[in-house]
Amino acid sequence: MSPKDLPIYELETEFLASLRGEGRVVVQAPTGSGKSTQIPQILLRHGFLDGGEVVVLQPRRLAARMLAKRVAEEVGTQLGDIVGYQIRLESRVSRATRIRFVTEGILLRQMTFDPGLRGVNVLVFDEFHERHLYGDISLAKALKVQRESRPDLKIVVMSATLDAGALKDYLAPCATLVSKGRAHPVTIEYLPKAVSFEAEPVWEVAVRECERIADQSAGDMLVFMPGAYEISRTIQGIQGSRALRGFAALPLHGELPPEAQDLAVTRTNTRKIIVSTNVAETSLTIDGVTAVVDSGLARMARFDPERGINTLLVEKIAAASADQRAGRAGRTAPGICVRLWSEREHGQRALHELPEVKRLDLSEVVLTLKASGIEDLRAFTWFERPDPKGLDRAEALLRDLAALAGPTSSITEIGRRMLRFPVHPRYARMLLEAQERGSVRPVAMMAALTQGRNFLLRGVPRGVEEAREELLGEEHESDFFLLMRAWRYADRANYSLDACRRIGVHAQAARQVGPLFEQFLEVAKAEGLDISEKRVDGVAVRKCVLAGFPDHLAKRLESSTLRCDLVHGRRGLLARESAVGKATLLVAAEITEVGGRGGEVNVLLNIATSIEEPWLKELFPGELKDVREVTYDAEAKRVVARRDKRFRDLVLESKSGSDDVPSTEAAALLAKEVVAGRLSIDAWDESVEQWILRVNRMAEWFPEYEVNPIAPADRLTLIEQVVYGETSARGVKGRDVMPTLRDWLTAEQLAAMDQVVPERLTMGNGRKSRLTYSKEGPPVLSARIQELYGIEGRFTLGQGRVPVKIEVLAPNQRPLQVTDDLSSFWREIYPKIKPELSRRYPRHEWR
Repeated sequence: MSPKDLPIYELETEFLASLRGEGRVVVQAPTGSGKSTQIPQILLRHGFLDGGEVVVLQPRRLAARMLAKRVAEEVGTQLGDIVGYQIRLESRVSRATRIRFVTEGILLRQMTFDPGLRGVNVLVFDEFHERHLYGDISLAKALKVQRESRPDLKIVVMSATLDAGALKDYLAPCATLVSKGRAHPVTIEYLPKAVSFEAEPVWEVAVRECERIADQSAGDMLVFMPGAYEISRTIQGIQGSRALRGFAALPLHGELPPEAQDLAVTRTNTRKIIVSTNVAETSLTIDGVTAVVDSGLARMARFDPERGINTLLVEKIAAASADQRAGRAGRTAPGICVRLWSEREHGQRALHELPEVKRLDLSEVVLTLKASGIEDLRAFTWFERPDPKGLDRAEALLRDLAALAGPTSSITEIGRRMLRFPVHPRYARMLLEAQERGSVRPVAMMAALTQGRNFLLRGVPRGVEEAREELLGEEHESDFFLLMRAWRYADRANYSLDACRRIGVHAQAARQVGPLFEQFLEVAKAEGLDISEKRVDGVAVRKCVLAGFPDHLAKRLESSTLRCDLVHGRRGLLARESAVGKATLLVAAEITEVGGRGGEVNVLLNIATSIEEPWLKELFPGELKDVREVTYDAEAKRVVARRDKRFRDLVLESKSGSDDVPSTEAAALLAKEVVAGRLSIDAWDESVEQWILRVNRMAEWFPEYEVNPIAPADRLTLIEQVVYGETSARGVKGRDVMPTLRDWLTAEQLAAMDQVVPERLTMGNGRKSRLTYSKEGPPVLSARIQELYGIEGRFTLGQGRVPVKIEVLAPNQRPLQVTDDLSSFWREIYPKIKPELSRRYPRHEWR
């Protein structure tokens, strides 16, 4: 079939018109429609690349390289001439290149260092439905460039399955084009019952199903596995199977050399079984495949809060990804797809994967955005906004690593140097430090060791512990050093299960460290770091760990306990099996939250490295400080002066005493405790509160006396004056109050106060009754009914200016009536209540 017979050409005319018009086009077309290979060629043939190039973004390196190779063959040019590619650590481009396939990180870095995208005429975002984080960010930045400085820039977004409505709204104005494609029917089969891959390895199940369906179709088979190790074991199983002798078993994954990748996708006369990672799920079309065996697993990038990094762990794929994989069997003829899980299990799978912006640590992207001048991340035009907590966490980590600084968290020179490394900022910071200290290889090994699960098993029998100590030796400086020796032992033993079991090593997990180590060495080498073998300097390596994990710094509370304080106000427990159990200061590369009884959460510190206090000043100058602080010690019930040595907010050393506490600071702290109700002054009783109310009402009712009211802030000041000179709760308790309060008023005001807002009021019968003042309303005079006999009329203060309410009390001091006119009370109310009162209280006088 000629490339021009592919379904995508049904959209060619409309596509070109839309690109010339709106300048933004969404192309929705299924896998196999030809969009990835033909859209760039359509742009080339119709003059869109005259004087410039198209940059085609691919989520995966293997797809970028293989698509470039395929397009170069169809165009009739050498790879690296008109058609080329750029991926991490590899580039095949020239001045003549007009079609350039790149991975997403390459474009985002280009935008950072060349914001105007000089020489780029068209940007194509392929497989956008996978919602990779860098793709989202690159699209947002591309729109910004197009709107602000490059209206001539064309943007094409392509996807197999996507909510085109949301994307169209985001890109508006834009055109949306849909190709139905040409797919043959695919029969989906499930296992009759669920299988545990712990009991029966996934590669054994896959080989068994390949044997079962080998004769059901005449084409090639495609088997999906999560990683290189599972692929290798599957191929071994196929090669050892009599039923599959007629097939050539070929691997396909990103770490293979290019010639091996090409071999897997090239048509041959021999039937093939291609065993691939999810790189074959989209982008790449492998002709001749009529059967798919799907493990349902993939390595997923996800933020791991225990390590504070993004990790790749094997997880179950979503239903949408399973549909993509099944579709590979119907590309050229009717096909079959066998899923290695039950139909019931399928119904429990997520429909779609969460976008990476929702599940990854954002620190690397935040650093890139800061480098390109975007200070306000919350105002950035995200396609899908991340959780604000995720942004806060990323910025906090970058500040901890000294990559951001200042009130707006601007990028620092260290941050710009870190940006050169296509790895998580923690490891970029560690590699920079390692170069300065001649420790690149061991630091690259440490980075590899933290990517997967800890392969050194915990809680092993005593015999395994003894064998481990005999073969690996003692360790007191870092759990990393023990892990390194354990990995070397497993590697020398070729990951033999018996050898690994002897010292409690998980062989499969240990096997995955080697390729990761090589990747980190490649990154370091590409950035010009010295990766040569050298004698390992333990102190230098430990300093590099501190540089990468300063936010995991912990201090043991006491030598007799494993409890630790950490930076950022956290508290945790050092793992009992840690080799650094005697260290006072340490850094934990892994912090795990473990649920306990009653909802309690225990924080465990794992993979620890001991450090020395002087290193903090050396690596983070200005962040190790001596702080003097006067505080109230609630336990000792007194004010103390503390002198702390702190790294950020972690107290490394503290001394306290009350001998040199400044009286002013002590008074302020004690007053706050009094106001909060945690301390009391015996003499500050209800009569004091009434005195304050009298002052405030006098200021309100009689402004001519120019009395300043006592506001809440003034109350705090007055209490400070009352307790001045004291440092303890006991001293505060016995302080006199009224002399200080009286000083609030002048002598004239004090004299007038007793006249216009008196504490007691003398009635016509000579009796004195107490007045009660409140924040609002008139004062209230309370008196027993017998004390009011013979008194008529109304009461007032200040020559009739302020009326007084009268609260008439029964003999038991309980209120009977509130009135402002006693005459009406005697006339209208008293006759009605007198009979009942006289019966209840016969011993009292009733007139």
